[in-house]
Amino acid sequence: MGKKRPTVVDLFAGAGGLSEGFLKKGFEVVAYVEKDNYACQTLQTRHVYWETKSLKMNLHYQKYIQGLISREEFLDISKTDNPVINQAISKETLPEIIATIKNRMKKSGTKTIDVFIGGPPCQAYSLVGRARDPYGMKRDSRNILYKYYVELLKEFQPKMFVFENVPGILSAGNGKLWEDVQKYFQKAGYEIGFRMLDASDFMVPQRRKRVILMGWRKRLKLAYPEFAKMPHSFTVKDVLSDLPVLQAGESVFGGDYKTTPTEYLRKTGIRTKEKFLIQHITRPLNKRDSQIYKKAIELWSSKKERLNYNQLPDNLKTHKNQHSFVDRFKIVAADMPYSHTVVAHISKDGHYYIHPDKKQLRSLSVREAARIQSFPDNYKFEGPRTAQFAQIGNAVPPLMAESIAIKVKEMLL
Repeated sequence: MGKKRPTVVDLFAGAGGLSEGFLKKGFEVVAYVEKDNYACQTLQTRHVYWETKSLKMNLHYQKYIQGLISREEFLDISKTDNPVINQAISKETLPEIIATIKNRMKKSGTKTIDVFIGGPPCQAYSLVGRARDPYGMKRDSRNILYKYYVELLKEFQPKMFVFENVPGILSAGNGKLWEDVQKYFQKAGYEIGFRMLDASDFMVPQRRKRVILMGWRKRLKLAYPEFAKMPHSFTVKDVLSDLPVLQAGESVFGGDYKTTPTEYLRKTGIRTKEKFLIQHITRPLNKRDSQIYKKAIELWSSKKERLNYNQLPDNLKTHKNQHSFVDRFKIVAADMPYSHTVVAHISKDGHYYIHPDKKQLRSLSVREAARIQSFPDNYKFEGPRTAQFAQIGNAVPPLMAESIAIKVKEMLL
């Protein structure tokens, strides 16, 4: 492929975790397609970060994330058109999305798209979602979003694609949905393969299993790549220990780190060169939940046991349901190599993501959740705190995405 940067379109892009990994490995993102307004703002901010970085104008980005210049002033320095298409992908919007991508290609001088990446919203395929839906998600319109993905593949004929989703997609509809997904991709002219990959195998400090389906044009005669696990001895403490101590409701928007970076943070690049810390934002906590958090931390610290909701005294209980979700209060254990999975529910409350330090007695901050997802510290999430948490919980960990991008690049060469 010579010196030309391989090109990518990111569908259902979210906050850009998957594309961040591809950008770090030298890919050029021609377009992002995402329906959430705040996520689109985050994508646009990150696009300008990469643009200014390549032009050695990164000081503007640093000023913006510190709050020294406005968003309008920051975006004004961009030399390229906005690559973010803020639309839901549907039968009605597909023609317009295709036209917009082609227009982006024309303006950027891009003749072909090498890779499509992304995965439809996963709630329709999640086991929890299915359990709560009387129809087993059969009537959920999100179940057919993969068909629009395939329509875009047919239109642009990329050499490869990467399709990411939750493990529940394999069993949805008794496995029939996954059979249909594979058939659609194959009929579009692609050989395919898939594996269940765990983010913790890629030095992401989180247990996060995802189905990664990859496809390539049949004439390329490729095979699904082998991903080697990355063993290490780091723990979650190495991810969090340099951050300032905060109480519930306190925040740092552009302050100092507490200590120098740990070896883990240096090795992964999660702590970036900036001297200031952004979006270390915490939730407030009421007195009752504060008492519950304390009990959960003490139980883990003394016995390495998780708190069961039924163990709480009656004066601390607010839910009548004592049979399901009894682990609704959960510590992010500092002494383990990975956290449990960070999901979008973190935007609703932090009870499932309690900070391990009893002196802080709070749930994870926005920056801490982002680190557990392996986002670099200079990654700014736009929107209010709730939207920031939702973007983080829905994302593909960038460190995992980097490993996928490396393999894709090798296959394209």
